[in-house]
Amino acid sequence: MIDPIANAPAAEASSPQFARRSFLAAAAGAVGLAASKGLARDFGPHAAPVRYPDPDIVTLDPRFKKYALGNTPIQRLYHSPDMLWAEGPAWNGVGRYLLWSDIPNNVQMRWLEEDGHVTTFRHPAGNSNGNTFDFQGRQISFEHGNRRVVRYEHDGTITVLADKFDGKPLNAPNDGVVHPNGDIWFTDPGYGALMNYEGEKSPNDSKQPNQKEAVYRIDGKTLKIEKLTEEIYKPNGICFSPDYKKVYVADTGASHYDEAPKNIKVWDIIDEKKLGKGKEFASMKFKRPSPANPQTTEEPAGFADGIRADIDGNIWASAGWVGDGYDGVHVFEPKEGVRIGHIRLPEICSNVCFGGSKRNRLFMTASTSLYAVYVETKGAHIT
Repeated sequence: MIDPIANAPAAEASSPQFARRSFLAAAAGAVGLAASKGLARDFGPHAAPVRYPDPDIVTLDPRFKKYALGNTPIQRLYHSPDMLWAEGPAWNGVGRYLLWSDIPNNVQMRWLEEDGHVTTFRHPAGNSNGNTFDFQGRQISFEHGNRRVVRYEHDGTITVLADKFDGKPLNAPNDGVVHPNGDIWFTDPGYGALMNYEGEKSPNDSKQPNQKEAVYRIDGKTLKIEKLTEEIYKPNGICFSPDYKKVYVADTGASHYDEAPKNIKVWDIIDEKKLGKGKEFASMKFKRPSPANPQTTEEPAGFADGIRADIDGNIWASAGWVGDGYDGVHVFEPKEGVRIGHIRLPEICSNVCFGGSKRNRLFMTASTSLYAVYVETKGAHIT
C-alpha cells in the first residue's frame, strides 16, 4: 500500500459503472503498438456480455499465451462506494472464502465462494493492510493502526507476533508471507504511521516514523524478530519463489524519496533464514503507445504493490498510479523479469492472491472493488 495522498490522481467519476479505454492492440506473442479506439467497459449489473477473448487480458509476450484463457472474463465480484481502499486479499481454502481489508474503514471483508455473499468479517481490524494464512490455517494480519503483526488463534484470541524491533516500535507493518518452516516474513514501510486516514499518524512527521524501513523475519518457534534487509526504500508487497529459494519485494519508496526506483527487487535466500545480495528483478517502466498520440510511445512508471508467484515462478504484480491502460496487474517471467502479460482494470490495483478450489483464480483488490479472473496456472503457495 502506498500513500494515496502523495500520489492522488485526478478525480474520477463516482458512478459505480466504470469506463476504461483500450490503448493496446496486442497481437499474439508481440506488443501491439497501435492504440485501439476507446471502448467503454461496464462492470455494473446491467453490463453487456464480454466478447471473448476479453480485450483487457493482454498478451505482451508469447510466454503469456499459455496462461491467458480465451473464454473467460474479468469479473467484478464486489463494489461499494463506501469501500475506500481495498487491500490484503487472502484465500482460505477450508472456509472457501476470500478475506480482504478496507484500511480506512478499519474493517476486514469476506467473500464466500459458494454464493458470492459479502459480509463484514471483522471490525475493528487495527487498520489491517496485508493478510495471509499460515500452514495451520490461522489468519495473520499486518496492522497499520496498532503497528504490529498479529495471529488470530483457533479459539478467537489474538497473539501479537511483532510490535517492536531493537526496543523501538515498528513503523506500520504492511504485508507478509509464511514460510513452510513456520517463519513469517513481513515488510514495514510505515505508510500507516504517515497519515491518520490509514492508521495513526506519527507526531514526528518523519518518512521513517520510528526506524528505517525494512524487511523482517519472525522465527516461527521463538517469535524472535530479525531484520533481513533495509537496502530498499519502502518495502511493500512480498512473496517467495515457488521453491522458497528467492524472495521478491516491491519498492514503493518513490512515494516519499525522489531517488527511489519504481521496481521489484529479488534476493536469494540462504539457509531459509538469511538473504544474499539484492538486485532489481523488474522495473515498473512500461513502454506503450501514447494515449494522446498513438503514433508515438511513452514509458510511464507506476508502482508495484502486492505480488504473488505462480507455480511456474511468474510474478503477478498489482500496479497503479499511472492511469487508464496501465493500472491493473503486470505479469513478469521469472528468469529476466520480462513483462509478458497485462490485466487491465479501471481502478488502481493494490494487491492480488490466487485462490478458488483449484488455486487458478486470481483475486484482485482494486480501490473500491474486488475483481477476479481465471488463469491457466495456479498459485505457488497456500495463499
